[in-house]
Amino acid sequence: MTKKWFRIGIAGIFIFSLALRFWGLERFNTLVFDEVYFAKFGNNYLTHTPFFNAHPPLSQYMIGIGIWIGSHIPFWHDTVNGLTGSLRSPWTYRWFNALTGSFVPVVVAAIAYQLSYRHSFALLAGLFTACDGIFLVESRYALSNIYIVIFGLLGQWFLLLALDNQNRRRSFWLVLAGINFGASVATKWNGLWFLLGAYLIWITAWLIQGMHSFPNPKLLFRSPSLKKTEEQADKYSGVSTYSPLSSHLPITPSRTPLQNLTQLNIFQMFFFLGIIPAFIYSIIWIPHLQLDKRYGFIAVHQQILKFHLHLGGNSSDVHPYCAAWYKWPLMTRPMAYYYQTAESINEPIPVMGPPLPAGAGQVIYDVHAMGNPFLWWFGMAAMLFLVGMLVSQVVIAWVKEKRFSVPATVGVDTWIALYIVINYAANLLPWIKVTRCVFIYHYMCAVIFVFIALAWFVDQCLRSYYQQLRALGVTITFIILVAFIFWMPVYLGLPLSPHDYKLRMWFNSWI
Repeated sequence: MTKKWFRIGIAGIFIFSLALRFWGLERFNTLVFDEVYFAKFGNNYLTHTPFFNAHPPLSQYMIGIGIWIGSHIPFWHDTVNGLTGSLRSPWTYRWFNALTGSFVPVVVAAIAYQLSYRHSFALLAGLFTACDGIFLVESRYALSNIYIVIFGLLGQWFLLLALDNQNRRRSFWLVLAGINFGASVATKWNGLWFLLGAYLIWITAWLIQGMHSFPNPKLLFRSPSLKKTEEQADKYSGVSTYSPLSSHLPITPSRTPLQNLTQLNIFQMFFFLGIIPAFIYSIIWIPHLQLDKRYGFIAVHQQILKFHLHLGGNSSDVHPYCAAWYKWPLMTRPMAYYYQTAESINEPIPVMGPPLPAGAGQVIYDVHAMGNPFLWWFGMAAMLFLVGMLVSQVVIAWVKEKRFSVPATVGVDTWIALYIVINYAANLLPWIKVTRCVFIYHYMCAVIFVFIALAWFVDQCLRSYYQQLRALGVTITFIILVAFIFWMPVYLGLPLSPHDYKLRMWFNSWI
């Protein structure tokens, strides 16, 4: 694939994402789900109204900026409401999220490309992200989660760019990485897990290098000629692209910036990915603390922590859509952000009030925060495949060397698998210890790596010499596209008949 067609593909994914996020953005002239908090908070900064928020303030700043800009644009003000505390059009407090969310698939594609320099892998990663439902829903309303993801992913991308450069250029990209990691945490505290993933993959790289520095005693007794032959073989195999699916591809030189992780020392990590994120996080609080002078920097964090500790456990008694972390990967408990019924499609779209009596509502408007089911399910299978691939390589090396070790050479696809699995675990496993009520949208930071895992798997299939594997890759991609179209009405809140609505709610736990 040429650079020209690659750029056209990325542009097409962005335009596709942009169109879906902006189309019918004013459909519900009300506050949807947590817009009752975040849209109001964003407007409070414009009206200089002090308030307490249980999260850091960056996303509310962004929404407030969007409201201010949108209020000065002489378009899309046909419908207005005063629910934010001022007379605003829904478009004004939603459009900035829609624009930001449109860039998420592009950034994911950029990360995939930077990991492998493979155009097909990058395009698939971007396409799969663009075909997910929960990212579409979260981008269309004044909510905060899209900002955690975009800043966390930008931090990851800039880190990869830093590894691909040297000296001042490396420092420049590391500074940008630190700024974006800090911004992710300044949106919600769980943005810290993106930074955790960066540290874990760096530590893993050093551990691999350290294990290679300890020679196997058996090698000490081998002949010099045999030892030299093995070293030459290792030298060339170290740049080969290996995976169980692509082992029959031609052996071509390949590389990934992840191979340069050990070029970063502890002082660089501490400064660029420690001091800078902490500094950015701290200064982002200044406008909020100047507005609400009841709490200082330490006191406001104590109040936030107290709020979350007293929020309640993962039980339907606390909230009907509470879903513990282990329910997220298979999407057993998605969440309705908006649900109203009408007697006919010709009626105005209902915005408030209880549903009509049973049997009276012939049209259902539902905005469901749920992923693309097949994208999530196939993606988890691909993630497990990557875990199995990594474990098998360690086991094979263990059996061969009669001791615990890692392969003598770590191929590019092994590095990519390590990056995906470690970042997924870093964004999911910390939730095990969280006892408060959590929801499906808390999985967004982790599931993005599921999409990358599936893109890697499908790319390997499509590049295989085996016709069956190529057919499998095409089939998976086709099913994901069809599923996205099928569930699109509940992502966009389009009118559905009760029959069509039930047709999309495959399990009772989805309702």
